Amino acid sequence: MQQNNNVTKFILLGLTQDPKRQKMVFVIFFIFYVGTVVGNFLIIVTIKASKTLGSPMYFFLFYLSLVDTCFSTSTAPRLIMDALSAKKIISYNECMTQIFALHLFGSMEIFVLVLMAVDRYVAICKPLRYPTIMSGQVCIILIVLAWVGSFIHSIAQISLALRLPFCGSNLIDHYCCDMQPLLKLACMDIYVINILVVSNSGALCTSSFVILMISYVVILHSLRNHSAEGKKKALFTCTSHIIVVILFFGPCIFMYTRPPTTFSVDKMVAVFYAIGTPFLNPLIYTLRNAKVKNAMRKLWHIKITSESKK
Repeated sequence: MQQNNNVTKFILLGLTQDPKRQKMVFVIFFIFYVGTVVGNFLIIVTIKASKTLGSPMYFFLFYLSLVDTCFSTSTAPRLIMDALSAKKIISYNECMTQIFALHLFGSMEIFVLVLMAVDRYVAICKPLRYPTIMSGQVCIILIVLAWVGSFIHSIAQISLALRLPFCGSNLIDHYCCDMQPLLKLACMDIYVINILVVSNSGALCTSSFVILMISYVVILHSLRNHSAEGKKKALFTCTSHIIVVILFFGPCIFMYTRPPTTFSVDKMVAVFYAIGTPFLNPLIYTLRNAKVKNAMRKLWHIKITSESKK
């Protein structure tokens, strides 16, 4: 519940106050956002349309691409529009909505990455039981549980945000609304709430990262018993996943496992976490996955051929 709040809107300071740099911000992040949407859309359509990409790994990759698009959309469009605005004003309600969306899709990405690691563990370490353990029904249940967990996490975050009273400055030294920059504006002792934020978001990021790293160590260790060809294929797939995990969780842990202090690199770390990673994921998964590339070529070749015959 909103308490003792005299602030109805906030002013985002953005990435820079320099007009020339703001134009650069607009161009760079417009390209990034369009690339994110187009890249993830291509993966989504390819997986849905291709009969060769029906395994659980591509089922989870479909949701990763979907979540990446939504996660980037929660911050990128406003950053792009604000780059051309003299005053970057966001209403209180819009700010709370952005926090909810940011944490909903951010936590969902974490859960999907964990599910992808589980899928690879079962496929590599228990290949004979893989079809049974990772059946279509099980995959759907796991995705539903991931959405429920993400919703609970986001509700917890927005509940903390709505408890913050704002009675002084409304300048947010950031390009979007999130808990850490808002805590600095609250007219109250934020020690307890910051502990709750760290124990929620910070614990989610850190524990998931540790679990993922342990799972991939176990997977890589088990590869010693595989054939040279099987080892190469599994190592290639796992390397892609590990790259994505490190790129996503590094900034996430940096942002959510510390006191509400400000560092000069905070904004760029947040940009990389919320906009950069969703842009890179399609590149990593398509450029390093021959099956996805072949399915894309086949799908779009059929589309172009059918269009030319009309």
